[in-house]
Amino acid sequence: MGHGGDVIHELTTDHREVEEIFAQIEALPIGDKRRKDLADQATIELVRHSVAEEMHLYPAVRRHLPDGDAIADREIQDHSEAEQTMKDLEGCEADDPQFDQLMSRLMREIREHVTDEEQNLFPRLRQAASPEDLEKLGEKVRSAKKTAPTRPHPSAPDTPPANKLLAPGAGMVDRIRDALSGRGKTG
Repeated sequence: MGHGGDVIHELTTDHREVEEIFAQIEALPIGDKRRKDLADQATIELVRHSVAEEMHLYPAVRRHLPDGDAIADREIQDHSEAEQTMKDLEGCEADDPQFDQLMSRLMREIREHVTDEEQNLFPRLRQAASPEDLEKLGEKVRSAKKTAPTRPHPSAPDTPPANKLLAPGAGMVDRIRDALSGRGKTG
């Protein structure tokens, strides 16, 4: 499953990629340094994905679904909780006793969120929005992920218009920090 296509295909592809990273983490022994590298990679992908959803998917959910405001608010709350877990995880090394507890919490939060989106939100959105709208949203989400932050910023705004204004700047700073530190480079 490659990237491209409509917003649902794009975001589902992201979900599968993060689940693959989670499976790699679970396959490694506790305390293995590679678990931290993989956790950083998962965080990068999750933050980019979340920011893109908050910028483009959830406003569309608000427009297209009769209970869209409540759904979008709940999804954003899920993101806030996961983002705080990622922020806490950022300060832990793989051999830190809290690392496994935080990683397990993050995996649980993300897996519950993914299940809810894929079983409930995505099918409803596919019925309510035109294929053309879903394609345009896919393009917007891909574009947003290119400039989105790569580190958790729990106190940053998560709704338009402030998130659309601040995310690219935070993303640039994050990518510079990542390049200087080597964060997110596997191998």
